[in-house]
Amino acid sequence: MELMGVPALRLVSDGPVSGARSIPPEPEDSQLVREAVLGKRWAFDALYRRHAGFAFGLAVRLQGNRSDVEDLVHDAFLKAHKQLASLRDPGSFRSWLGSIVVTQVRMRLRRARVLRTLGFNATEPVELESLAAEEAGPEVRAELAQIYALLKVMPADERIAWTLRNVERHRLEEVAALTDCSLATAKRRIARAQRFLSDHFVPTSTEAADV
Repeated sequence: MELMGVPALRLVSDGPVSGARSIPPEPEDSQLVREAVLGKRWAFDALYRRHAGFAFGLAVRLQGNRSDVEDLVHDAFLKAHKQLASLRDPGSFRSWLGSIVVTQVRMRLRRARVLRTLGFNATEPVELESLAAEEAGPEVRAELAQIYALLKVMPADERIAWTLRNVERHRLEEVAALTDCSLATAKRRIARAQRFLSDHFVPTSTEAADV
């Protein structure tokens, strides 16, 4: 198996959530950010409607399940609202919000890892219903479950970097920006995660037969 991109993932809508206006079109993010910084509640509400689906989908695919994702996304938007004035490029709200979600997920993964180290049962199951596309067959689902099970035992930074690159399909520069590290560090984390997956992934019966 070529572990460079996870097939048959369910794609959570990146567009506005239900109830968002489409006619007339809403202002661009940059304008909404500027209005929200001035205290206009409707502007931040519009940013939420536009990007909540993206934030939710990102968190689910990084975690491998929906556990507490609604609370995580809620906290991410609260943090974004408090720090909105610090956003240098108002047009980059989406990627900036993504970096906040990544940070929230990283803290959660690290906390769970510490609890497991201390002997507490902090393991959460992989939710294929939240990850796999409806048309995905049994072998693909088994493959997906195995990949996420392996990701769960990795250090949070490596897991997140690999997922951003190979699941979310971000460019290396974007991975570095989202994880607040240098490009070289992002590459090293992805490479370490890739080696671990390649060493431990067990091919499906069909893949093994083709070798």
